[in-house]
Formats: sequence, C-alpha cells, structure tokens
Amino acid sequence: MAIIEHARRAAGESPTLSGNTPAMRLFSLLEIIARKDQFFSLQSLVEELGLPKPTLHRMLQQLEGAGIIARDGDGRQYSSGLRLRRMAENLLLNNTVHGARHAVLRQLVEEVGESCNITTCSGDEVLYLDRVETMAPLRFYLRPGSRVPLHCSASGKLFLAQMTQLQRRRLLAHAPLARYTEKTLTTPDEVEREIERVRRNGYAKDDEEFLPGLLCVGVIVPAAQGKSNMAVAIQAPIMRMTADRSLLCLPSLRRAAKALAEIEAANGAGL
Repeated sequence: MAIIEHARRAAGESPTLSGNTPAMRLFSLLEIIARKDQFFSLQSLVEELGLPKPTLHRMLQQLEGAGIIARDGDGRQYSSGLRLRRMAENLLLNNTVHGARHAVLRQLVEEVGESCNITTCSGDEVLYLDRVETMAPLRFYLRPGSRVPLHCSASGKLFLAQMTQLQRRRLLAHAPLARYTEKTLTTPDEVEREIERVRRNGYAKDDEEFLPGLLCVGVIVPAAQGKSNMAVAIQAPIMRMTADRSLLCLPSLRRAAKALAEIEAANGAGL
C-alpha cells in the first residue's frame, strides 16, 4: 500500500486515505494534514480526497476533539493543533539520530570556538533541538527545549524565508512583533526587507535583536525535497564576535549543515 501511495504522489495524483480499520484511515488523514503548509477546510479536503463530506466531517471532529487539529480564521478552516505540534517536538527532541547530530554540533563548536545550536520551527516560535556550549567563560545559556521568537532570531528568519509572504503575514499576525532590544524588527515591512536579504545571502543574522550583547548567524539544513525545518547556528557575545567576523564562520556552518542533511537523509527523517 505504501508503494502504491508513493507512486500516486510521484505521478501527481490526488492523495487517498489508506488503511483497513477506522483508526488507520484516521492516521492516514493525519499524514495528509501534516504535509499541509497552510490552513485547510472541510470542503477543500472533500475536493482533494473525493470522499463523502459527512465521513470527513466526522473524522475532523474526532481529531479536533483530541486536540490534534484546531480551528483557525473564520472557524471553517483548520490547522495542526497544540497536541500534534507537541508530539512532533518530542519526536525531534528524542530522535534516535540525536547522537549523530550532537557529534556534528560538537565538531562545529571546536571549529568556531563558540556555542552552537540546532533548531526547528514550531508554530510561531523557534525550538532548540540541541545545543553545545563553548568553554569560554562568557556565554549565554539556552538549553534544548528552549523557545525564541521567529522575527528576531537567525534561525527564525531562515524558516520565515522559506514561506510565502502570505504565510508569513498570517503567522506573524497572531501576535505583535515584540520589541526585545532597540534593534528588534517590529513592523511587517522591516521583516520583509530582512527576509529578502536572507534569501539573497543564503544565511541569517541576529545582531543583538533578541538579547543585548548577543550575535547569532545561521544557515538552513538542506532538505532532500521541499522545505527544510531544521537550521544550525552559532551564538556569541559581541565582545568576541562582530557581524563581519561571523561571516568567516559560514564555511564551517555550511559543512555542518551538509553533514546534518546527510544524517537526516540516511535516516529518512524527512525534515
């Protein structure tokens, strides 16, 4: 059945629900929903899957009741729910490839001499999947599981740069662009101009935009196909790392990103 599904997707055919039991068909629907990068409605699923509206309505009610999906917008659209996002985060944080990722991160810290982290996008925040601290006496502590805002972090800008402008506006419209320092970007236009720079340069910086005295530079971890949901970054106090000097770390960062991408590809993580 999985082979048939892959063949259908490769041929550009519409997805279908598979499974011999109601539970497996519900899980199949959840897989389809998890691949979506925008809101969806009951009607859009009916048109996409060709299933009876009452059937899909009942399945969506079950998923909503379990907190796996949630209503958005005008109440007729859905997106992933908090419970589903937390499950995805736990899978990433406790993934069996953690040791291999951590080894890459340790090597990067040895090369650049500063703290480094691996992150993912979780809703409207950046989630730290792993982090290795520098041995230098002055450092900023952010443990795995920590969360930082999208609009004023290097990794967050990388994830925003992969979205369409409409997706970014929707995501950032749920809460004001909070000011953390005098350098924080706090308007949609400022964020859009910054995103254009990120796309042009292929890397992102946080130059004291989230925490005073902290500079961060990051690159996306390439995905085998589609958008990536993993980034790797370096953080350092400005007394040791200037914006210009951070660019000298880009070759090491990109080597680490390539190594992480190979780990994900080998393990079929599909991030």
